Amino acid sequence: MKLQMMYSFMKADIDLIEKELHKAITSDSDLIQKASLNLIDAGGKRLRPIFVLLSAKFGKYDIQAIKNVAVALELIHMASLVHDDVIDNAELRRGKLTVNAKWDNRVAMYTGDYILACSLEYMTKIDNVEAHRILANTIAEVCFGEIEQIKDKYRFNQTLRDYLRRIKRKTALLIATSCQLGAIVSGTSEDIHKKLFQFGYLVGMSYQITDDILDFTGTEKVLGKPAGGDLLQGNITLPVLYAMNDRNAKNKILTVHENMSKDEMNDIIAAIKETGAIEKAHQLSQRYLQKALSVLKELPDNRTKKSLIEIANFVGKRKY
Repeated sequence: MKLQMMYSFMKADIDLIEKELHKAITSDSDLIQKASLNLIDAGGKRLRPIFVLLSAKFGKYDIQAIKNVAVALELIHMASLVHDDVIDNAELRRGKLTVNAKWDNRVAMYTGDYILACSLEYMTKIDNVEAHRILANTIAEVCFGEIEQIKDKYRFNQTLRDYLRRIKRKTALLIATSCQLGAIVSGTSEDIHKKLFQFGYLVGMSYQITDDILDFTGTEKVLGKPAGGDLLQGNITLPVLYAMNDRNAKNKILTVHENMSKDEMNDIIAAIKETGAIEKAHQLSQRYLQKALSVLKELPDNRTKKSLIEIANFVGKRKY
């Protein structure tokens, strides 16, 4: 089943979020608006808004209030992507030129800052101190994760704990916060919004590990960027950490540098696959996924819960 089919009953609300995203980045600066639209129009799964909307279904669902949270969370995610691409000197995202590649790093950094400012403007429409506190803490943690990734580039002696802490901050917390804030703004009990936070965190961990696996198993056409791109940029992901336990693969991995040829990188990717590292990484992703599904069992039964189960399975088992 395609992802869109899992929440098709909310199509009108998803369409509204998409319109609001375009409205949110309207600017007097033609350059900033074009640069911002560059990323929005590239598409995306819109997972964070979807989790906001679905989690809100456990309480009093008011799309006019919930949309502000959904738009804010997606804009924060988008701003982090723009900044990420500058740090990684990435040229492609979702098969299209990045903001920094199409313009330059300065334009990209200010565009990311502008998108972040737009997200905060949407959150001011939410009259809930706890929601603002949670969001502020999440943004700080995302920044810490970005700094850790910069520090850890080409650091091949990092540990599994280093990796898990980094992806928690870079990916899992924003998904967890999307689930929690959707529930809080809809007025659910503390027990429910905390369980949804835990669910989102576990799904987010599974999602990022799967993403890191796909970087080695996907094609450039499917990924929208070259296979092995993360390793080429010095980002040490779970499959690489596991593969480093094999002497032959480790020796090859240690030769990685940013100017490495495509053939050399393909040889390293093949060596990583031969170690069984991909399968081992997938097993850990599945453990997080199963824990997430266990948390859902503690939530009230409704149509939304079924959708969350379907999306969680899609996230952990997707091939693209």
